[in-house]
Amino acid sequence: MSTSFYKNLARLNKLILPSFTKKRLDLAKAKKWQLAIIGYRAYVTCRSLDD
Repeated sequence: MSTSFYKNLARLNKLILPSFTKKRLDLAKAKKWQLAIIGYRAYVTCRSLDD
């Protein structure tokens, strides 16, 4: 997929999904669904930064 798709998806994720870093979530105490969201957001962010 193209980089522009991932950039738009990253913007959408920023609006919709919660930010656990702002809530100071400890990764050792995070639940599985929270880790899944963190991993998904990291994947989309890395893809959107590729040139």
